[in-house]
Amino acid sequence: MLESGQIVPRRVPSPGEVLRRELEARGWTQADLAGVTGRPAQAINEIVQGKKEVTPETALALSAALGTTAELWLNLESKYRLHQAQQNRARTKQVEAIARRGRLQRLVPLKELIKRGWVRKVSALSDLEREVCAFLGLRSIEDEPVLGASFRHSQVRRPEPGPQLAWVKRVEHLARAQEVPPFDAARLEADIPALIAHARRVEDAPRALDVLRQHGVRVVLLKHVERSYVDGVAFWLDEDGPVIGLSLRYDRVDAFWFTLLHEIAHILDPRRIAHLDVEDGEESEANSRAGDWLIPPDAYGKFTAGQRFSEASITSFAASVGRHPGIVLGRLQHEEIVHFSRFRHLLRKVSPYLDVSV
Repeated sequence: MLESGQIVPRRVPSPGEVLRRELEARGWTQADLAGVTGRPAQAINEIVQGKKEVTPETALALSAALGTTAELWLNLESKYRLHQAQQNRARTKQVEAIARRGRLQRLVPLKELIKRGWVRKVSALSDLEREVCAFLGLRSIEDEPVLGASFRHSQVRRPEPGPQLAWVKRVEHLARAQEVPPFDAARLEADIPALIAHARRVEDAPRALDVLRQHGVRVVLLKHVERSYVDGVAFWLDEDGPVIGLSLRYDRVDAFWFTLLHEIAHILDPRRIAHLDVEDGEESEANSRAGDWLIPPDAYGKFTAGQRFSEASITSFAASVGRHPGIVLGRLQHEEIVHFSRFRHLLRKVSPYLDVSV
């Protein structure tokens, strides 16, 4: 049985738990206690279940009935309610922390960013939030990041915004480190033939990028982020001129050149396309312009008119228009004129000749 003032529990029980044990020790029922105290049996049951608080009046009644002090029951009630409040606060903080971590994960693919060293691995959540905010250029983790970018990405898989955002932000960081002369759209457009002249050999791909940089275009080659499905991006770096980013997701000579020219078409567009969800017409327009730059349409039309294609015919036509045969093959396969399984050795990799960041 209880002795006055002698309860030191290992955890914080409710007054109802203590009362239930005390009644069991005495062999009393809740109805017995109700009869002794003159209180409704329901009121006693609600105290036992922790649904009803022990008020000073109830504490006096219990102390008189059980031979304890009223302070005992009031102290049990006070400690229990304080413990409950602390637990609720801890649960609230836990839920808040989960929500904050969820927000970070929705914004960017954290594991990949840490693995690549784009953000530091830190243990404290607040420090991790600061790392991500610094990476994304946000004042607060609650701010919404804004992308002024036109993307070329997979038409089959739906890109996830977090990986896409992370990739383009890293492109932006790397672009800011490059120094180029002022951008001149007219000069660049006039030099497109000279730029594409480097499409004859795979190993000349870096020279095309040099031409772009000489005309004030920052070019970043950055390994793609999983689930971003981004091939390329074009955007303006404040007032410092345009940026082109390439992921080399498809490490082939045809994909490299087509994506590069697609992004050039965007930065030469006087509308200065600067948004993520580009209209289908805008993408189709950029695709058409890139395709016509890459392979002269008249010559291509004559080449594809009623002919059976061989490696020799593809190589010969490519030489006649000054292009690598893989570029011609890629176009034929994309248009399903030649099966994707044929002549795969012509689709040479470009990454061995380029400086690709990770």
